[in-house]
Amino acid sequence: MKLATYKDGSRDGQLVVVSRDLASAHYATGIAARLQQALDDWGFMSPQLQDLYDTLNNGKARHAFPFEPQRCMAPLPRAYQWADGSAYINHVELVRRARNAEVPETYYTDPLMYQGGSDDFLGPCDDVIVGSEEWGIDFEAELAVVTGDVPMGAGPEQALEGIRLLMLANDVSLRNLIPAELAKGFGFFQSKPATAFGPVAVTPDELGDAWQGGRVHLTVTSTWNGRKVGMCDAGPDMTFHFGQLIAHICKTRNARAGSIVGSGTISNKGVEKDGRMDWPKGYSCIAEKRAIETIQDGKPSTAFMKFGDTIRIEMKGKDGQSVFGAIEQKISPLHAG
Repeated sequence: MKLATYKDGSRDGQLVVVSRDLASAHYATGIAARLQQALDDWGFMSPQLQDLYDTLNNGKARHAFPFEPQRCMAPLPRAYQWADGSAYINHVELVRRARNAEVPETYYTDPLMYQGGSDDFLGPCDDVIVGSEEWGIDFEAELAVVTGDVPMGAGPEQALEGIRLLMLANDVSLRNLIPAELAKGFGFFQSKPATAFGPVAVTPDELGDAWQGGRVHLTVTSTWNGRKVGMCDAGPDMTFHFGQLIAHICKTRNARAGSIVGSGTISNKGVEKDGRMDWPKGYSCIAEKRAIETIQDGKPSTAFMKFGDTIRIEMKGKDGQSVFGAIEQKISPLHAG
């Protein structure tokens, strides 16, 4: 099934069930007012939500209305936990190679992960507000999962069973703030502003056979200022699957219902062409494009985003239909006052 959260003036919005084709929706008020409420009692509420979803898809929901992504908050407007991994080692390899740094062997066996802010997510059509263009504004096309309760000590297979929903994400980064923060040895903070999520969260069964082994084998398309810059396959080059990422969290603590775990920037390996490496599937963040340029030409030539720029991120299923709806955002300045 597909679930979304409509803006209603509150912090947590109103839960709606959305049809498979994203054409219509129905308030879930009689079942659960908010998505977190459903996650807290998933075993009881999800079958009721599924029944409403089936009725909606069959055109028999009495109070259905046209679905409007512009009215959406993030599916979970605020969450108990947002942990973002870096599951695509190809991305890590490129970025580190561009600065002549080796990838430590442990990166191939133990996932990279940081704890992000989870109290104020962006909706799919909300502007990305930034204080300065000089901070190096970048988009990052990612996938994320929402968990139920996963106990401490859970292994990857048990962790996979704890996945309730999948989402599309734009994990905005301020690249020029990152070096100074990492130099402190205490991780990201100011360089990672609010993350945006796609209009709908979907249960894994909606992906059919594209959901295999904790990976989504579909293409994520990134369109920057109307120009398609990335068509990256989220499946084959994902070094750590979502079960492994969740298990990484659960090594020392529980992951409670409503935890969100991100994949990191979706990245595909390049191919050799005429003696030179080529990346035919493009990129899911500007930093990777700049890394490729530095490796090939000695310096980057692609600038980061400017005020007024737009970014669209979308994943389509094998039937050509949008899975999560699209993230469509504009970069806007912070106005003091």
